[in-house]
Amino acid sequence: MASGLSMPVGFKNGTDGSLATAINAMRAAAMPHRFVGINQAGQVCLLQTQGNPNGHVILRGGKAPNYGPEDVAKCEKEMAQAGLKPSLMVDCSHGNSNKDFRRQPAVAESVVAQIKDGNRSIIGLMIESNIHEGNQSSEQPREAMKYGVSVTDACISWETTEALLRELDKDLRGHLAARLV
Repeated sequence: MASGLSMPVGFKNGTDGSLATAINAMRAAAMPHRFVGINQAGQVCLLQTQGNPNGHVILRGGKAPNYGPEDVAKCEKEMAQAGLKPSLMVDCSHGNSNKDFRRQPAVAESVVAQIKDGNRSIIGLMIESNIHEGNQSSEQPREAMKYGVSVTDACISWETTEALLRELDKDLRGHLAARLV
């Protein structure tokens, strides 16, 4: 499916931290594919994709965080060895926050420091955010659920998100424009 999308697609590293799955997925998505599908008239047909050259690896952590400069350099090296232009995004949650949603701002600040230090392969970061922080079980009665609290991954609050984004904007101002030169 990713090979037929005309937009960037990210591929997360394995939950064990390995990059091979994401890199192989990027390589596969960049190639044209054919498969049996349904056309717009509802008929079975052979569909063909053009390939999507706009993939990137998402570093999500694994057995340990993988957002530090040495981890990013390792990802860049493995992507280059696979014939891919190093392009990656960092997931500030999951394994990179050691599954503690409150650590996401610290991860984001580390990623921004790498960009300010001249890294050009980091194209973005991901955060888990909602109106209110934390998470809740979706298995409880609806009336017991709290509005604006995630029912999946624990999130930082909107207030924390807004403050973080304003700080990152201030920190990066001028640095991103310099990357375009």
